[in-house]
Amino acid sequence: MNAEKDRPPVSPVLVMSIGVVAVSTGAIFVRAADAPALVIAAYRVGIASLVLLPLAWRHARKECFALSFKDIGLAVSSGAFLALHFATWIASLDHTSVANSVILVNTNPVWVGLLAPMITHDRIRRGTIGCILLSVVGATIIGWGDFATGGNALWGDALALMGSLFAAVYLLIGRHLRRRVSLLAYIVLCYGSAAVFLWGAVACSGHPVIGFSGATWGALCGMAFFSQLVGHTSTNWALKWLSTSTVAISLLGEPIGASVLAYLFFDERLTIPKVIGGGLILMAIYLAARKEGQAA
Repeated sequence: MNAEKDRPPVSPVLVMSIGVVAVSTGAIFVRAADAPALVIAAYRVGIASLVLLPLAWRHARKECFALSFKDIGLAVSSGAFLALHFATWIASLDHTSVANSVILVNTNPVWVGLLAPMITHDRIRRGTIGCILLSVVGATIIGWGDFATGGNALWGDALALMGSLFAAVYLLIGRHLRRRVSLLAYIVLCYGSAAVFLWGAVACSGHPVIGFSGATWGALCGMAFFSQLVGHTSTNWALKWLSTSTVAISLLGEPIGASVLAYLFFDERLTIPKVIGGGLILMAIYLAARKEGQAA
C-alpha cells in the first residue's frame, strides 16, 4: 500500500468499471435510508474513514507524517469539496428523481473543463464552451418538466448541479495529489477530513444520529463499504494514471446504472423530456471529455 509504481499493476479501465458499478448504487442506498441527508453523508464517509484508519496507521503512517503542509492542505481541501458534494447531492434526492439527480450530478466533466484554467492553468477551448452551452440546454429541458411539480423538484435539480461542481473540484485536486501521494495516504486524509466537516455540520444541525431502522443502517453501511470504499476509492486509484476528464467521462455509466436500479426498486419511469435532456447532457459531456482527451 505504499506509493504505486509508474506502471499500473492492473488495468485502470477495469478498476474504473468496477468503480462505476459501485457508485451507481449510491442513489439507491440514499433512497433506502430513512435519515436526513447530512446524516447519511456523514455516516457514508465516517464509516469508510474508520475502516481506513487502522490500515493507514500500519501501512501509510510514515508517508502521511512526511507530507508537506501544502499537500496536507490540498488533501483536506479535497475532503471539504467531497463533503459539499455529498451534502448537496444526497439532499437533491429528497426533492427530485434518481434519474434527474444522477444525470445532473454527472455533468462534472464539463465543470472540469471550465475550472481547469484556475486549477491546472489550462485554457478553455471554444469546443468546450459549446459543450457547456449544450449541457445547459439539456439541464433546462430536464428542469422544465419539474415546473409542473413545483419549485421543490427544481431545487433538487439545482442541488444536484451544485454537487457536480463540487465533485469536479474534488477530482481535480485528487488528480493533482495522486501523481505523488499513495492511494491509502490520500484517501484516509480526504475521506477523514470530509467526515470531520460533515459530522461538524450534523452536530450544528441537531439532526438525530441514532434510532434508525435496520433497513436504514443496512443502507448506510452499504454506502460506506460499496459506494465509497469500492466506488470512490477505485476512482481515486485510477486518477494516478488516467486524466481527470477520462475518469469523469467513465463516471457517465452512473446515470445508466442508477436509473436502471431506480426503475427496478422504486418504479421510477423516465419521461420523454428527461430522456431528451439527459441525452443532450451526456452528449455534451462526451464531446467535452473527448476534446480534452485529444488535446492532452
